[in-house]
Amino acid sequence: MDLHASQIQGFFDVPVDNNFDLSNLVIVSPDAGGAKRATSIADRLGVDFALFHKERKKANEVSRMVLVGRVEDKVAILVDDMADTCGTLCLAAQQLSEAGATRVFGLVTHGILSGNALQTIEESTLEKLVVTNTLPQSENVKRCKKIEVIDIGNVLAEVIRRSHYGESVSKLFNEVPY
Repeated sequence: MDLHASQIQGFFDVPVDNNFDLSNLVIVSPDAGGAKRATSIADRLGVDFALFHKERKKANEVSRMVLVGRVEDKVAILVDDMADTCGTLCLAAQQLSEAGATRVFGLVTHGILSGNALQTIEESTLEKLVVTNTLPQSENVKRCKKIEVIDIGNVLAEVIRRSHYGESVSKLFNEVPY
């Protein structure tokens, strides 16, 4: 799973239903820190990339987010390693909608979803927030219809199995165990 440090981050494919034309897709990082993650996904899919540059008044308070990249008439997917209060993610979603994105989705590895996160998500322009089950999500799914969970148990089991038998774990970056 996404370990939050660029030295140990990886990317793996997951099965998804392709409900739209990839030529109209843009992968978006909600901040400069996630740019490498987002560009890796965009490059792998052969689609466009955009990011937000955050300007802060003080620590933990964003004064302005500037979108860098074109999202007009595109389906935007915000990708991040974790979503806690979801303030930045939902503000980014709003700005993507205002910039002409036709649909906006969120995709995060760790759905912490603390405080008013569920209400913030429900009231946002996010069509859906997809999270993994690295943290329990059953209560969040009950309380927020926009949350969808991807089970990563098989991936982690395969990592453990490969590590135990001295097999390549990096091979999983290009294939998904079932």
